[in-house]
Amino acid sequence: MSTTIDRLRLLLVKDYKLDPAMLTPDAPLEALGIDSLGVAELMFNIEDEFKVTIPGEPVTLKTVGDVVGYIDDLVATQQAGATAGTDATLPKAPGR
Repeated sequence: MSTTIDRLRLLLVKDYKLDPAMLTPDAPLEALGIDSLGVAELMFNIEDEFKVTIPGEPVTLKTVGDVVGYIDDLVATQQAGATAGTDATLPKAPGR
């Protein structure tokens, strides 16, 4: 089974033509050429790939690891909400 970072790497390689070796958890998104517009586009692709809903409020994601943690939080929270049959509170971005 692939991990969140593996799946995210595939998205980043496909969408941004990045070298997978550069996609370490501590890699800054800005250094990879992913600006705020790129992050917004990435969020749409994450929704499709991970079957989650990204909340409307802005998030601060600076590294690949931040994105992985955010995805993991979304998946866990939204799966818990679906299991409980209620809307779960969406997680806040790291550093907020």
